[in-house]
Amino acid sequence: MWTRRTALALGLAVSTMKSRAMTLEDMKTQLLGDWGSLAPELRPSGQKNPDGSLKPFHLRREFRCLAADRFELLVTNCADPLGRVPLARILIRGHMLWRGEHPIAPGAQKVDFIADEAYEVTPLLQGFADVLNQVAAQGYATWTVGATQSIFGKNFVPFGLVEGRHFKEYDLVHLSHGLLFWGARHVDGRGFDTEENRPTNLQIPLQRLQAPSTPP
Repeated sequence: MWTRRTALALGLAVSTMKSRAMTLEDMKTQLLGDWGSLAPELRPSGQKNPDGSLKPFHLRREFRCLAADRFELLVTNCADPLGRVPLARILIRGHMLWRGEHPIAPGAQKVDFIADEAYEVTPLLQGFADVLNQVAAQGYATWTVGATQSIFGKNFVPFGLVEGRHFKEYDLVHLSHGLLFWGARHVDGRGFDTEENRPTNLQIPLQRLQAPSTPP
């Protein structure tokens, strides 16, 4: 029989669930599936203009979280703010290492992303291919538009990669309102290359594209 007491009890239960901080297992479960950029995104690139200001860096992200703490990240770099002139496509595959709670928001977690499975680059504009043929020719075939090359485990000067060392970023992950947040880039262009450089703010989020219907 439905009573005011029953309704009150259900209301309290729902309220408790909403107020409960997300656990690590909650996070891992809800993270599974495909995510993508809401719009073209802006980053400080770390490279400087002649006047000393940081050059802008435009991109789109496609992120897939898989079982066993595996991930795939596809980044498309663009030459313009609206993302209409793609420069290059970068594919990273690897593992996520969970390092504990991050104080930026309730339920946020420190996460290290390690590209220990694959790292590939595909030039999408002739000008970018020409640059790679100047600064990243040794150890690679001629860079051509649309042709993918693996830079996994190799020296790759444009990205600061060193032979025999996996690319790694000390980042964060936060889920809120159905959106996936990572760490915001430092305004001075520093990368997330050490624990001390782990981000302390949230970046523009990714939206859910598709949740897995079956375990990956």
